[in-house]
Amino acid sequence: MLSDPKLWVAISFFLFLALAWKPVIGRILAALDARGERIRAEFDEAAKLRAEAEAMLREAKAKREAAAAEAKQVLAHAREEARLIAAEMEAELAASLKRRERMALERIAAAEAEAAAAVRAVAADVAIAATRKLIAEGMSGADHAALIDKAITELPQRLH
Repeated sequence: MLSDPKLWVAISFFLFLALAWKPVIGRILAALDARGERIRAEFDEAAKLRAEAEAMLREAKAKREAAAAEAKQVLAHAREEARLIAAEMEAELAASLKRRERMALERIAAAEAEAAAAVRAVAADVAIAATRKLIAEGMSGADHAALIDKAITELPQRLH
């Protein structure tokens, strides 16, 4: 049995393993530890990046909500301003229409007064013409003189 080469190969193999075990296992464990550290560092980096991404997402949502609130406020302000401008324009339109109506009424009144004055002037002209005709036809020269004298004496009273 001691002369069997398989036995010596097995013994030498186990001796080799016993002698090489510590350095090889140390290297393997060191390599595994290094890889574990790299994985842990990558995991920590991924967790940190995820936390940053979540913070950025929360910040973006907050900004979006603030922008939406500001947009609602601006829109409400614009609507209120438009309502005020519309009310102001309506008041100005009503005032303008009243001014135009008053001016039209004044023009109508002036035209009526002018027409009445024209009618009075024509009536006075007709009355004067009729009076002249009546006087010329129905009065004698002495009556004419008496009428003129009476008008002259009443003239100072009529002027005051």
